[in-house]
Amino acid sequence: MKGQPNDATPKVTGIGGIFFFSDNPQATRDWYRQNLGIEAGEYGASFESRSLDNPEEINTLQWSPFKKGSDYFAPSTKEFMINYRVQNLDGLVAKLRANGVTVLDDVATYDYGKFVHILDHEGNKLELWEPN
Repeated sequence: MKGQPNDATPKVTGIGGIFFFSDNPQATRDWYRQNLGIEAGEYGASFESRSLDNPEEINTLQWSPFKKGSDYFAPSTKEFMINYRVQNLDGLVAKLRANGVTVLDDVATYDYGKFVHILDHEGNKLELWEPN
């Protein structure tokens, strides 16, 4: 999604990760490595790409199978969770709350960015990530 260089509009700018349940995450990682060449460690695989608007900017997409039954996707009962890369996470959270969207937790800050979890209208848990 293209934006102006100084655009701080609260919005999604891309996909930050794809997470899904697996009966056996290690066997799943092994299958994807052997058959599709995806090198994944304990936390999955990271795919890097460059921003079209700013080729110096490197973006990552995290791919990771989770053990079926993990509570990381809770309260959603779906088999997957998508992580969306966003800009202006605090502004987006304020907008979501004003729109009546279920925000599951407070914004958490780590060395690699800020995160929050929400539910969409069908109960899918989504992870929003603003990278540093």
